[in-house]
Amino acid sequence: MTFPERFSDLPEYAFPRLRRLLSGLEPGAEPVDMTIGEPRHPMPDYIARILADEAAGFGKYPPNEGAPGLRAAIGAWIGRRYGTPADPDTEVLVLNGTREGLFNAGLALCPERKNGMAPAVLVPNPFYQVYAVAAAAAAAEPVFVNATEDTGFLPDFAALPEETLARTAIAYICSPSNPQGAVADTAYWRTLLELAEAHRFIVFADECYSEIWRDAPPPGAWQVAAEMGLPKDRLVIFHSLSKRSNMPGLRSGFCATGAANMARLKQLRAYSGAPLPLPIQHAAEATWRDEAHVEVSRALYQEKYAIADEVFAGYPGYHPPAGGFFLWLPVPMGIGTGEDAAKRLWSEAGVKVLPGAYLSRDTDQGNPGTRFIRLAMVADKDEMTRGLRAVRAILDDV
Repeated sequence: MTFPERFSDLPEYAFPRLRRLLSGLEPGAEPVDMTIGEPRHPMPDYIARILADEAAGFGKYPPNEGAPGLRAAIGAWIGRRYGTPADPDTEVLVLNGTREGLFNAGLALCPERKNGMAPAVLVPNPFYQVYAVAAAAAAAEPVFVNATEDTGFLPDFAALPEETLARTAIAYICSPSNPQGAVADTAYWRTLLELAEAHRFIVFADECYSEIWRDAPPPGAWQVAAEMGLPKDRLVIFHSLSKRSNMPGLRSGFCATGAANMARLKQLRAYSGAPLPLPIQHAAEATWRDEAHVEVSRALYQEKYAIADEVFAGYPGYHPPAGGFFLWLPVPMGIGTGEDAAKRLWSEAGVKVLPGAYLSRDTDQGNPGTRFIRLAMVADKDEMTRGLRAVRAILDDV
């Protein structure tokens, strides 16, 4: 048998890789899992009632692009959040979670050639792994751009060679970033969007953590593009209820873009998409219209930021996250790599963390995740605090 070569160099996915790393090691204390970004704050209490009331909808085929009520709720939320609403009929597409959209948008919008050359897809490094898989599926070259302390933990795409930018078709960017928690400010978005306009590529703005922030709501690509007067087809924004509303199992997200891009997205999704069941769409509609539960959850995360700041006060290389719910911690030289730290934290303290190298790739400038670990601050405050203190104690013990 033969298989597609474009997927042959994919590394083992992060979580099976971690299981293999820790195989045979017993936890040194009661386990605290800080690996998976699975929100555990309470979801809205009206969800179960809506699903029960609308249960008959499971017996119907749902509209592939999303029910009109849900698309209207999303378009209105974009307007409230970013100042410019999205047209629910021509600019909004309901997704089965953002991962589906981030992947399929690459297939729908990446051309076979760009300026007569094989297309490039720009990917921040470290990154959410679907970005690279989407590039490979579209037969494009993923160009990994290190996002380190020197660049504010966001990729400096403008520093790329002209020949790379000339063939760039898509640039993925996550704000607040996963795993570093860095926020793209208005100046960053303007620079990136100006670069995209000059070189005629599309910005894929993954903003699924946009409602989890420390001090102020992160500016969004949609609002900055509108302020600049750019065409909406210059970008696609992606959002989800998984993080905003603590409902990763609902699998409800959306993307928004200009009408020309949207026509291509809808055309591909008509053939390959998995539409959300109608009861879930009704629940999602109510959730996009409600901000009260988001404010309650955000306050809990802000308390967690304060705890992390206290636990890691004075720790070399600690950067308080501006948004999201991850800590991106450097590992002392005396311990070694992120993998070394993960094994030691598990075997001595029962704390499970993700080695940073599992979220990044090797480049000419090195692998920016090798000496880092990622910690998810999703458990309740007591469990999270216990885990953070155990991590600090072991990282200091070198």
